[in-house]
Amino acid sequence: MSHRILLAYSGGLDTSYCVIYLKAQGHEVHTVTADTGGFSDEEKARIEKTAIEMGSASHTIIDARQSLFDGYLRHLIAGNVLRGGVYPLSVSAERVCQAKAVVDHARAIKATALAHGSTGAGNDQVRFDVAFRALASDLALLAPIRDLAPSRQEEWQFLKDHGFEFPLKTATYSINEGMWGTSVGGKETHDPTQHLPEEAYPGGVIDPTKKPQVIRIGFEHGIPVTLDGQSLNPVDLIQTLNKLGSSFGIGRGIHLGDTILGIKGRVGFEAPAAHLLITAHRELEKLVLSGKQLFWKESLGNLYGSLMHEGHFFDPLARDLEAFLESSQAVVTGEVRLSLFPRAFDVQGVTSPFSLMRKDLASYGEGTALWTGAEASGFTKIFGVPQQIARLARLTSEAAK
Repeated sequence: MSHRILLAYSGGLDTSYCVIYLKAQGHEVHTVTADTGGFSDEEKARIEKTAIEMGSASHTIIDARQSLFDGYLRHLIAGNVLRGGVYPLSVSAERVCQAKAVVDHARAIKATALAHGSTGAGNDQVRFDVAFRALASDLALLAPIRDLAPSRQEEWQFLKDHGFEFPLKTATYSINEGMWGTSVGGKETHDPTQHLPEEAYPGGVIDPTKKPQVIRIGFEHGIPVTLDGQSLNPVDLIQTLNKLGSSFGIGRGIHLGDTILGIKGRVGFEAPAAHLLITAHRELEKLVLSGKQLFWKESLGNLYGSLMHEGHFFDPLARDLEAFLESSQAVVTGEVRLSLFPRAFDVQGVTSPFSLMRKDLASYGEGTALWTGAEASGFTKIFGVPQQIARLARLTSEAAK
């Protein structure tokens, strides 16, 4: 049975192979690229030209950056999500966002099937498959690279046999750039004893004598809205912070963790905006949220991140957690001051009209207008009663032996 297929197309070797292969099977192939911040104008033009030359019946480029922020990144910021304490879920968020954009376009062109170029060895196949089936279970799902498992040399030869000289990747590192971060893979990431050299990161080698810089990030209800007092759309603000932070070598690291497939994986990353924004946002929350809010936000934010990373984004629980995270942001308004240094940054200060730190009422370790010394003495006595009783019970038990 022939299909009208919409293929998620990146312009790389795998998805180019898919165009030619699926056409050879008698299908009508259309291609779409959902831009989540990883393509220059020149790259997008090259991708479109390549798709059409290879026989795509149509090629569409969708600017999905705002959708990425509105549907995914704002929740990751609200949850202060860094997997393993270090890795912003850049690829996870992008793939779900891209899958949604692909399905929407498939409906628009009345496609009867969806296709992607993921292999059978990574997380992306799960994210695309789950999203496609959750959003468009009526459409057929094809994954030629996973099904046929050709080597890259075989893919290259196949394209050459069909008249297309496609350059094999010869770069030392594989780079996947997006708005929320850039992942970096190479020989060092496959060996847990090794680290990536500075030149492997997009920002390259950092000048250790670079002059420090102070920036101010403003939030309204948890959404980043200003940089140094200037109002910016969150997408523009993120891209500006990425450029600035990359010049300092900020947001670099290697994440080692569990994949959806059950094996360990390791990836390098450079995500300046994500690290700057999450650190600033967390500091603001410390000032304006209660201790119990902060405790549960940490737990539920990590749970939300796990759902997104592990292919469970369309589980109803994710919507429940988004509602909780959105509610928690009602008073997360204020400004955070950060100092940027070569390869590092720190928080200098934070202000908010909803600050819970009121020196006019109480100052930790100094004095308070909210209670007297006698009341404090009574509190500490009652506060320690459970421990006092437990200790006495243990001593009584031991004496009876």
